[in-house]
Amino acid sequence: MLLFQGKQIHSAIFDMDGTLFDTERLRFRTLKQASLEIFGKALGEHTLIGSLGLSAKKAEALAKAHNGEDFPYAEIRKRADELELEYVRNHGVPIKAGLLEVLERLRKSGLTMAVATSSRRAIAEEYLINANVLKYFDITVCGDEVSQGKPHPEIFLKAARALNCEPGQCFMVEDSENGMLSAMRAQGQAILIEDIKPPAPEIKAGALKAYRSMTEFLADLSECVPDLGMPELNETFPASMNQFRVGIHGFGAIGGGYLTQVFSHWDGYTRPCEIIAATRSRMLRESVNAFGRYSVRYGATSFDQTIDNVRMIDMDDDDALVHMYTAAEIVGLSLPEQAIRNQAQVIAKGLLKRFERRGRELTLLIVLNKVGGAAFVRRHVQAELALLCPPAIGEQVLEKTHFAETVVSRIVSKLSNDALVRQLRIKSQMFQNSLEDEPVVATKASTPVPEYERLIGRFRPFAQPSSAMSQLHLILFNSEPDMPLYVEHGSDLLERLRQVKTVPDITQIQVIKNRLWNGPHAIVAWYASLLGHDSVGQGMGDAQVSELAERLIHQEVGPALVAEYPQMAEVVSRFADTFLERCKTSFKDPCARVGRDPLRKLQRNERIFSSIELAHKHGIQTPGLALGVALALHHALHGKETKDLEAQAIRQVYQANDASVEAVLTHEGDYNGKRFPGLDPVRDAQLITAISGAFRQYMPKEVITGLDQPSVGT
Repeated sequence: MLLFQGKQIHSAIFDMDGTLFDTERLRFRTLKQASLEIFGKALGEHTLIGSLGLSAKKAEALAKAHNGEDFPYAEIRKRADELELEYVRNHGVPIKAGLLEVLERLRKSGLTMAVATSSRRAIAEEYLINANVLKYFDITVCGDEVSQGKPHPEIFLKAARALNCEPGQCFMVEDSENGMLSAMRAQGQAILIEDIKPPAPEIKAGALKAYRSMTEFLADLSECVPDLGMPELNETFPASMNQFRVGIHGFGAIGGGYLTQVFSHWDGYTRPCEIIAATRSRMLRESVNAFGRYSVRYGATSFDQTIDNVRMIDMDDDDALVHMYTAAEIVGLSLPEQAIRNQAQVIAKGLLKRFERRGRELTLLIVLNKVGGAAFVRRHVQAELALLCPPAIGEQVLEKTHFAETVVSRIVSKLSNDALVRQLRIKSQMFQNSLEDEPVVATKASTPVPEYERLIGRFRPFAQPSSAMSQLHLILFNSEPDMPLYVEHGSDLLERLRQVKTVPDITQIQVIKNRLWNGPHAIVAWYASLLGHDSVGQGMGDAQVSELAERLIHQEVGPALVAEYPQMAEVVSRFADTFLERCKTSFKDPCARVGRDPLRKLQRNERIFSSIELAHKHGIQTPGLALGVALALHHALHGKETKDLEAQAIRQVYQANDASVEAVLTHEGDYNGKRFPGLDPVRDAQLITAISGAFRQYMPKEVITGLDQPSVGT
């Protein structure tokens, strides 16, 4: 929160063209050129200035009013967009002076931020990525996503809703008259940064404060933010490398967005000489290998952390995986249960080959979000070793392998393939632009060339590409900032890892995290998704979702954990507060990711039902958790994620049993080669009744609408 001019400010929403970037003049120039090419006459200044801040539809109407109804505005606008993008790709986005300092101060003051631009998303994202300022913004709302453009307030109201903030608590930063009208009609705290055409005096007077430049706004902001004092040295990854290699078996959100960072900090003095990471995604492998590095984005602090010395391998390449287990001193295993079952054979082969060649110990970090995850992995690897070698050798292999149980206290999400392709498209153009040859200075043939110049000439062809690559950021993950990885004592190596926090008994922390985070996190995602929200952060802005989250944490799951583990009350409180705060700002944490695999999460011994059982043990009622199970079923039956195999399985059981919720809850069919641990129809009868009631009581809007319609023939 920021106190500015007597107003409490919680969020900031910025116009893009003319406010963030000095692009209005560029747009005028490209529109003139495109009009000259297509229409034979350049657009007049009165038309261009009049269109500032207007939507494309209104700008077209204005252009036709000035140039006749046959004026081909749509064609001209399309050509102008092409010319503008060509210029930006070749020369970069012109950023307003003082912008980065303003954004840093706002972010460090705890404000959430959005862009609300009349530009199309394709252009807006390219500009924001090109200028490297996308990291500051939680939300982007574009002109092609609203029905009414500026001066209508829709775009600012939509951005404020997405940030879960009242308009009156938002900076709405604009440069144009139409933009100011939009902000004022939205009842936001309008900030004017003048650009080409100052607004009319009466509109200017409606601003909370008006400035001639971004630097003037910066000066006022500097008076409102805390003085940070003399800076301390930032703790980047150590520059020196040790002789160790580490492995990541499963380059997903946690493997790529967290474990690589844990390993890169190592002991604080050195870092591994190589990180070997395995994934099935060809796109991820080739992207990281091409760049030689990638970055993790910490949105809360607007910080990108670069991971380098990474070599990606194919998870379907058994030889490469075996080599990883042979070469690494520590391997982070971050795969779902079914994948571990499928990979147990190659893990066993790798451990056996390591034993035969090196006879050295290996630490295997198990990141599974499952109580007893280390024992689970050990059991499957042991079964495969029994098929590969004599029992005595198998036991020796297992004695040399430390299966380390872990608890991760960080939320990480992986960028979608579409987002990665957009990055690659933009950065490919940026890279090509940087490879232009420098002018060659002609020298006379008779002039002798000094030896140093001749030697340097051998390196010159490689210098420019290297420099160009070093400027490119490939963002793969969005992450929360929590650092520690909790691991149970047992491996000497773990005691040397700076970011690892070893504990004598990991079980209690596992239970607390699994019940307090994983279960409610999934329930929040299911509820938010059913209500039409795309991210957990947007969902938490809905009172229905936030109230359920608060009830789960503070009235059901949390009290049950404190009753069971009174000595861990402080830990439970800390985890609870952290969870709720994170959910409120998780704008880049998709509900689809968090809510996937609902059948796995509804097992009798899993996160939700185990929390219900613990609460009932201590006499705590659980209507919120019962509703959570009902929401999981609705999500599977009516949600957007049609490709989720587990959701499909739930639908099949539900439909095959005449739309019976009870049949789904007591399901005992095959689940990954085992009987699915559903509820017991007799022992759990009361719980089944409560969930069925919650299921019927809560019905998604579209389903209710469908039920209200008369059927054919009535």
